[in-house]
Amino acid sequence: QVQLVESGGELVQAGGSLRLSCAASGRTFRDYAMGWFRQAPGKEREFVASISRSGISTYYADSVKGRFTISRDNAKNTVYLQMNSLKPEDTAVYYCAADRTTYTHTASTEYDYWGQGTQVTVSS
Repeated sequence: QVQLVESGGELVQAGGSLRLSCAASGRTFRDYAMGWFRQAPGKEREFVASISRSGISTYYADSVKGRFTISRDNAKNTVYLQMNSLKPEDTAVYYCAADRTTYTHTASTEYDYWGQGTQVTVSS
């Protein structure tokens, strides 16, 4: 079992920045690729970004490429999502997830463990 707890979501103006954190406990953090997803009201959960076990490789949805950066600190059992140039359409609940196989998965069904989510609201 892996327990994940997100934090850092809040209300921010368009053009602003936020950094989300996801703290992991339980099994060895470095054994898991990590991903961030988001879900807006009335929409399906969508892939945002993912990172390999080592942190060397990353993958982004086209909608956030160039604005968001995923990173991880295996010594702190934490994965981060730095979000810059935020837009109102980025408003959603953001979830982190752990995948025991690969960082290249973009479907939520491929991930094994999930956090409870943190709300990000971007005002125009």
